[in-house]
Amino acid sequence: MISRICSQLPKGVLDNEHFSRLFPAWTPEDILNKTGIRQRSIAAPDECASDMACQAAERLMEGHAAAVDSLIFCSQSQDYRLPATACLIHERLGLSSHCGAIDIGQGCSGYIYGLSLACGLIQSAQAANVLLLNADTYTRFLAPDDRSTRAIFGDGAAATLLSSTSASRLSGFTFGTDGKGAEYLMLKAGGCRHPEADADPYIRMNGPEVFSFTLRVVPDLVEAVLQKSALALDDVDLFVFHQANLFMLEHLRKKLGIPSYKFFTHLEECGNTISASIPIALEAAISSGRLHPGQKVLLAGFGVGWSWGGCLLEWLP
Repeated sequence: MISRICSQLPKGVLDNEHFSRLFPAWTPEDILNKTGIRQRSIAAPDECASDMACQAAERLMEGHAAAVDSLIFCSQSQDYRLPATACLIHERLGLSSHCGAIDIGQGCSGYIYGLSLACGLIQSAQAANVLLLNADTYTRFLAPDDRSTRAIFGDGAAATLLSSTSASRLSGFTFGTDGKGAEYLMLKAGGCRHPEADADPYIRMNGPEVFSFTLRVVPDLVEAVLQKSALALDDVDLFVFHQANLFMLEHLRKKLGIPSYKFFTHLEECGNTISASIPIALEAAISSGRLHPGQKVLLAGFGVGWSWGGCLLEWLP
C-alpha cells in the first residue's frame, strides 16, 4: 500500500561541537558514541511541524493533490488546541473538499498507528489514496539545561502516500499500551489537567525507565509481528525501528539476535524525530540502496505513553 515516502528536515542544526560547549562534561566524540547522533535538526522559531509536513507533502504529491481522499496528521506539536491541524494542512495543500482530515496525537509509535489507520481506510473502500503526515518540533519543549533530552531529540517530518493501487503490502499489525509509564515521558503544559500557570513547560524524561521499558516490550512486539506474518526472524530482510538513540537500538539488536547488516539506523544527521523517525529512515534506506523491491521489512515504534506498535512491510514500489 505504501507508494512513496518523502521527508523534510529544517535547516537549523545543533551539532555536537556546539552541544559540547553548552555541556563541557561531554566531548563531541562521547556524544556521538553514546547517542549515535552527530547533529540534531532544529526548527526555526517561526517554523511549525505543519510547515515541514506541508513541504514534504508537496514534494511527494508533485501536483497530484486531487487524488488524495484522506489525510492523517500524526503529531504532538499541533498548531493550535483547535481546530485540528489536519484541517489547516488540508487547506494549504489544496485538497478536495471530499477529503477527510484528522489528527492523531501519538508519539514514537505514531507511524505504525498511522499506517494501520490508512490501511483500514483503503481496505474498507473508504479511501483509495491516503496521505499520512508525521511531524514534530520537540525541540521547542526541551529545558535549556536538560542535556539528556537536548542530546537526543530533533525536529523533522515525513509524508507517506498509501494507495490501493500500490503493490507494497502491510501486514502483521500489533499494538500495545501501558499507561502506567506515561509519567516517565511527559509534557504537562498545554493540556487541561493542570492550570497553564502551574504546568511545567518542558518535556521530562526518565531515561532509565524508557530504556527498561524498551528492552522489556520490543522483543515481544517483534515476535508477535513475526507470528502474525508467519515468518521467522531470518525471513526478514531489514529491521527499521523507531530511531530513539544508538545505545538503545544496539541493545535491542543484540538482544533480538539481529545481524548488523539487517539493522538499519539513520539518526546521525537529524536525531530522534519522534513519529517521523521511521519514515525518514525508510526513505534513507531506499535512497542508499539498503532496501530493495521485494524485501520484507519489520517496522517497530515504541515510546511515549507507554505505547508500541509494529508491522511488516513488503516493499514493492
